Amino acid sequence: MQEQDKQTVLTNPTLAQAAEVIGKAFVQRRTLIVAGKCHVHYTGRATSTLELGERLLIIKADGALLVHRPVGYEPVNWQPAGSVFHVQSKADSLEVHGVKQKPRESVRVTFSEVFMVSSLSLEDAGEFLLYASEEDMHRAILLKPSLLEPGFKPISYEKKVEPGFVDVYGEDKNGRLVVVEVKRKTAGKEAVLQLAKYIDAIKDKAGRELRGVLVAPSLGKDVQRLLVTMGLEFKALDPKKCAEVLKKAETTKLESFFDGNHC
Repeated sequence: MQEQDKQTVLTNPTLAQAAEVIGKAFVQRRTLIVAGKCHVHYTGRATSTLELGERLLIIKADGALLVHRPVGYEPVNWQPAGSVFHVQSKADSLEVHGVKQKPRESVRVTFSEVFMVSSLSLEDAGEFLLYASEEDMHRAILLKPSLLEPGFKPISYEKKVEPGFVDVYGEDKNGRLVVVEVKRKTAGKEAVLQLAKYIDAIKDKAGRELRGVLVAPSLGKDVQRLLVTMGLEFKALDPKKCAEVLKKAETTKLESFFDGNHC
């Protein structure tokens, strides 16, 4: 056994030894990692059983639980933060039982063999910085059109026109067509000229009023003057905000998946 102030690590422990470290981790609200052979039973919004296999159990200081297979990035079982845990060892098994009250959920992870158990005291006050590519910004606008402006309705993206591809193509709340050119960094004059070419290629076929909107975090020197001269518009959009939209969408998707196929 390796033991320090911030970590306790047992390799190939007996079930009783593992239970002792796990129990202390729960009392001390430490992060817990257990590798071993286990099966999992869940009851709550659904009922499921995961048959015996070699897996990782992770229980975090806030009471979140994750069971991972040896491959893949998504947990095969999970419990949200706020769960309360107990551990019990028997002659031939070790059971970790987690319960969450609202909504009522219960998960039992039963180990027949433990390869490693680690109890960790971790601190993390670092800020999480999100960044997005131009393609991510396109996707974020499609997912949340109000990022551009209220009432905007996307029609297509990567629309092919003679000079190239329009990033996002849509309609505003007044029924005018909108051609959107997106830049991840400060937009220069070349971005304005590129947008103007798209407008020229589309305006004769549009059959109605057409707007050109340049989207970027900021504009370079004298670019605003060129936009006004060419009758184009600018909308400031931070890539970090787009990344947050995408992250929220992925989280919602993941939660929806687990709600329908819960551990």
